[in-house]
Amino acid sequence: MTTFLPQEFLREIRDGEKPSATDIKIFIDGIGSGDTSPAQIGAFAMAVYKTGLGKDEIVALTKAMRDSGDVMQWDLPGPVLDKHSTGGVGDNVSLLLGPVVAACGGYVPMISGQGLGHTGGTLDKFSAIPGYDVNADNDLFRKTVKDIGCAIIGQTAALAPADKVLYATRSATATVDSVPLITASILAKKLSEGLDGLVLDIKCGNGAMMTDLGQAKTLARSLINVACGAGVKTSGLITDMNQPLASAAGNALEVRNVIEHFRGKRDARLHEVSCALSAEMLVLGGLADNIEEARKKVDTVFTSGKAAEVFASMVAALGGPNDLMESPDKYFPAAPFVTEIKATKSGVVSAIDSRAIGMAVIVLGGGRKRPDDKIDTRVGFDQIAPIGTALEKNDVLARIHASTNSHAKEAGEMLRGAYTLSGRAPENPLILKHMGMGD
Repeated sequence: MTTFLPQEFLREIRDGEKPSATDIKIFIDGIGSGDTSPAQIGAFAMAVYKTGLGKDEIVALTKAMRDSGDVMQWDLPGPVLDKHSTGGVGDNVSLLLGPVVAACGGYVPMISGQGLGHTGGTLDKFSAIPGYDVNADNDLFRKTVKDIGCAIIGQTAALAPADKVLYATRSATATVDSVPLITASILAKKLSEGLDGLVLDIKCGNGAMMTDLGQAKTLARSLINVACGAGVKTSGLITDMNQPLASAAGNALEVRNVIEHFRGKRDARLHEVSCALSAEMLVLGGLADNIEEARKKVDTVFTSGKAAEVFASMVAALGGPNDLMESPDKYFPAAPFVTEIKATKSGVVSAIDSRAIGMAVIVLGGGRKRPDDKIDTRVGFDQIAPIGTALEKNDVLARIHASTNSHAKEAGEMLRGAYTLSGRAPENPLILKHMGMGD
């Protein structure tokens, strides 16, 4: 048997050669055992970012990361389904979608992650809810899925632990937007959940990791091919991220936005994406025969309040307050500085640099510059004016929530600079493409 040499393994990837599945597994196993050093993990991420991996190598990497921990098995009366978004700004779809699908008869064991780069993370949003255990153990996770229909937590120590380390390294080494690494990271977690079906939300635009449609299609094909090859029915939607999806960006502010959404005060774009993805999941899981039937079911659980009840029950089951939906002010303290950012001229919002808004949230302390940074969940923006809004001079572009006056000024200028006002807004389609096997 040939001795595994990590430096030779890294050289092969750097030089565009094809490492064996066995060597990939040894390297990934070494993350858990300590045989693979942090420097080698960083070098691996950069080598893959620069030269890529072939399909077989991505499959091997995905399986090795999945098998670095437990793989869940379920015995439930409905399909086990999940959704993954590649990340954006103001993207709080998961908080709506999980309860919606559960209210329609599915089971959603969602493993979520922290924010990467300028994009927000579902895990960070739930961390803003006092008492909510984003690190719930396997027993509580399984019980909540079985009893409530969905549970949204972070990676436990038992599920894809190698990915958790690599995920954090990517954020700190400018290797976030690598298709092989994104594919393996997403699917390692998803395949460990024991799914019957998976729907992908591939974000595309200036606030996404994939900035153009060609990149988004490439990522979607990679994810779908690898997932389907592993036996999980998978499809996806490519959706627009040329502006924040919700009217809020920032962790507690996005949770508040979701609570308002369940109450009926809805951002149109957020609602459409949430409904479209939920309907796709219902069809994939056999809970509806077609998209039209699925959309009717989704509309019903929104309007009846059943989805909101599932959300509230999940929050309580995972340690959050029982009355979050009724009394959010009690649990989300206001930031010390709340200021309106106003337009300096009249015009129609014709473009928004979403990435700049995401970076402004980081400046406020609502995202991470380093993997171990602590987040201020209070800060961010709300009342964000979307593309197409007609504004007069001194009308509000957004409202900023900051911990210090200096942060408010800096982030406020960043947000103001992210806006383009002109005579009229261009067409801005929300759902760009449906992707299935073979697309």
